[in-house]
Amino acid sequence: MGLLRWLLLNRLKSSHIKQKIDGFTLIELLVGIILAALVITPLLGFMVNVMVSDRQEQAKATSEQEIKSALDFIARDLEQAVYIYDADGINAIRSQLPQYSQKDQFFPVLVFWKRQFISGGISVTGGNNDTFVYSLVAYYLIRDGNSTWSNVARIGRFQISNGYGVTSTDINNTRDPGFQMFNLQNSGTLKTKMDSWTPMAGESYTQQILPVIDYVDQTTINSTSNPAPTCSTGQVVPNYSGTGDSVPTGNTNTRGFYVCVDSTNTVVEVYLRGNALARIQNNNFDFNGSNKVYFPQASRRVQGRGFVFTK
Repeated sequence: MGLLRWLLLNRLKSSHIKQKIDGFTLIELLVGIILAALVITPLLGFMVNVMVSDRQEQAKATSEQEIKSALDFIARDLEQAVYIYDADGINAIRSQLPQYSQKDQFFPVLVFWKRQFISGGISVTGGNNDTFVYSLVAYYLIRDGNSTWSNVARIGRFQISNGYGVTSTDINNTRDPGFQMFNLQNSGTLKTKMDSWTPMAGESYTQQILPVIDYVDQTTINSTSNPAPTCSTGQVVPNYSGTGDSVPTGNTNTRGFYVCVDSTNTVVEVYLRGNALARIQNNNFDFNGSNKVYFPQASRRVQGRGFVFTK
């Protein structure tokens, strides 16, 4: 009987101890939650800051790389230029270029003629010969609200070229619609003759303005935080202080893409400014002194071929 009582008491004691260690009281749970919150909250804040900083740095690096790549592309194109239009030239021929009816959204900042190499363009006995054709090229600053692209500006490229071949029929068949050679037989200076260019009468352009780079600064020109640029030599395009078709209007009144052109010497300085801020937020992405680190800019001076002469 004594043995049975001893076993029963031991069983009750072990059961009581097990019940005590199987769970936590409400106060213990609350203390644990508070301690966990005190430890986890700073860690979460730190991780969020790291992720935001990484995203910002990635946006800046991407914009810087794209700006440099776009400048390299434009510079290689310009090296073949034989004539570059300054602000006077843009004012003279802008109505002959595409998207003139949407001049507040499309501005032809850089327009030039180039001599383009065509590999194996002419068929001859026993093979093909290389040749050259003249092309008219226009780089546009665009801000048209197209949802395919960013909320800021972009740059597009338009080109029409002359045809090539042995016969006049071959040349006409390979010529882009609307293309017409500049006429050096007219009277006046080279500048006057090039500024009088018109496309082929009765033909419409079929070539599109193709994108070159997106996320270009769209901040509107103002007298304080984003003043209009000037050029030490040549003419600035767009012409921010003049009148006529060389002056930007509406959405194109920005300095995200502008050039300084010396038509006489076929020299141009190209300036680009990107907008990395627009990659990481949907508003409040205009340029100002406090956020300029998000607006990488670069420039390039290019000398064209300049082989167009007139008597």
